Amino acid sequence: MKQEIKVNPFSLLILRVALSGIFIVAGTSHIIAPDQVSKRIANANFGNFAHLFGDPYTLGIISGYAMILFGVLFLIGFMVRYVAAILFVILIPITITIQMGNGLLHGPLWKNIALFGGLLFFILNDFKSCSLISWNKFK
Repeated sequence: MKQEIKVNPFSLLILRVALSGIFIVAGTSHIIAPDQVSKRIANANFGNFAHLFGDPYTLGIISGYAMILFGVLFLIGFMVRYVAAILFVILIPITITIQMGNGLLHGPLWKNIALFGGLLFFILNDFKSCSLISWNKFK
């Protein structure tokens, strides 16, 4: 049974802009201050998890560029479903390393859970009409 649910395309754009902004700002922060990222990883309860992927300083820079690139692609609506999946995968080790060790009542953990939910919304639903590239689709 497949049920059609109407969604305002402009609301999808607003949600996508809000989600992408978080990744673009976080990515910029990672690139500007990779030493701070490395320190946060070192001080995190599950900081050793990040070491499975490489040097924390380098990971901060790589993840920063990835979050900016895919955040911008998500913002403009380019291959939204696939870009959302990539951002989802990028967010997993960040959440485990930095957020999970602080307990379930830790606010930033729930922010990341909300990000996962927003990304899953775009992964599970293929919206082709909410792109900044083609404004005429909003008419």
